[in-house]
Amino acid sequence: MSDTSIISDKTTDLKKLCDTVLSEHRLIIVSNRGPVQFRPNKNGDMEAKHSSSGVVTALDLLTQISKPTWISSAMGEGDRNIARSDTAGTVESPLQQHNMRLRYIAHPRSMYHKYFNILCNPTIWFLQHYMWNGPYSPNVDQTVYDAWHNGYVPVNQAFAQAVLQEAEGSSVEPVIMIHDYHLYLTAGYVRKSLPNAVIQHFNHIPWPTPRYWQLIPYYIRKDICSSLCSADVVAFQTPSDVHNFLNTCEEVLPDNKVDYVANAVYWNGRVTKVRAYPVSINVSEIRDMARSNRSLEYYGNLKSLCKDKTIVRIDRAEPSKNIIRGFRAYRALLSKHPELCGKVTFLAFLVPSRTHIRQYQRYMTELQQEVDDINSAFGDDQWQPIVPFFENNYIQAISAMKLYDVLLANPVIDGMNLVVKEGAVVNAKGGVVILSESSGAYPELREGVLPVSPSDTEGTQDAIYRALTMSMEQRRSLANILRQTVENQDINHWLYQQFHGLTDLSL
Repeated sequence: MSDTSIISDKTTDLKKLCDTVLSEHRLIIVSNRGPVQFRPNKNGDMEAKHSSSGVVTALDLLTQISKPTWISSAMGEGDRNIARSDTAGTVESPLQQHNMRLRYIAHPRSMYHKYFNILCNPTIWFLQHYMWNGPYSPNVDQTVYDAWHNGYVPVNQAFAQAVLQEAEGSSVEPVIMIHDYHLYLTAGYVRKSLPNAVIQHFNHIPWPTPRYWQLIPYYIRKDICSSLCSADVVAFQTPSDVHNFLNTCEEVLPDNKVDYVANAVYWNGRVTKVRAYPVSINVSEIRDMARSNRSLEYYGNLKSLCKDKTIVRIDRAEPSKNIIRGFRAYRALLSKHPELCGKVTFLAFLVPSRTHIRQYQRYMTELQQEVDDINSAFGDDQWQPIVPFFENNYIQAISAMKLYDVLLANPVIDGMNLVVKEGAVVNAKGGVVILSESSGAYPELREGVLPVSPSDTEGTQDAIYRALTMSMEQRRSLANILRQTVENQDINHWLYQQFHGLTDLSL
């Protein structure tokens, strides 16, 4: 049976399960950023553009095989116009690949700024990625308190109100799937008015230990955990995240009972199941993209830049991705093995990210300086050791994955790492993946990668050298393990796990 047939069968099985679960329930998806953004074109007419966020990409298949309502924040004037219209902020998705209704919430700009730019990103995101420097940051001052009370709380209340309005007048209870760290309080507000609703909250980023959560005030920790435990299922990327969440609830919530065998929290008269559902990719979609004419054109252009061996990395340009240490490991490799100079090209595809945050601005400057220093120290007129691409060009990045002999992904920590999964299914060179043990993808993919500690530049340079000099037989063995793992645990598998978990709730 061909790969395409297998994937098609898995999609069919997923659709049958979705139909069963949703036969007497209505699906509502909730996330800060939605799947469609409306923007004016040069004629002033509104055009719908597909959003490129990770949550949206992960749930794309679900919007094709079911008909959910997707509630999200209005991101621009086009979205805000819909939110303020007489349709109560709702519209059918005009994109052919979607089968859903869209509902937009137009938050006051000052409120949304406090919510997103003060609480969500510099505070919660940094906390959950262990990115704070304890003696100096964070500083939970009046600005953060204000952002919590007058930004994060009311935005979450607005999301809950939109959910309740969607559920009003329906003859069936909704299945509500809430996503990520932006909306930790939404489940709690919804549960107060919909005691019988089925609620799942999926968290896409790491969940740190309770000791690290103690860097922020107790009342914030307690409100977050109590709201999440209003859901029927709280899902994470890895078993370690599950354990840390259970441990945090045990420390934070009064009069709780935590079951580490069943992975459940008993609190306030409810049981909340805590599960690990590692997010994945749409294998057939990625492969189709890699075979497209546009991708082939990029492939040819990129191949002309390469020498005997090619190292590739694809990341958002942000501190948690640990890009500078990866470059320093490459510098150490060239110093230790001068015979590789002129024979190895490092293609680095770095997408500018959160450029309004000071730490990210500084990191981008340091990145560019590191590239310049390495190219100046080792390069010549015939060879540039690192070829950087500071842009957001997904098709180009997919094309580069076909070229790698080594794919380097050494994040300090991340929720998952879909780049290595994408690389595994499009690379045909027997390329080797080097992956941080602290990556969310590592527990799944450990048998098919070379592991590294994210802070260990010497170990990383050694892993790169080992990968570059490995026999083709060894390379293909690792690549086959990786490819088969990703094919078996693709996006269909991820969604199937979640809906099968909902059937355990006796829907």
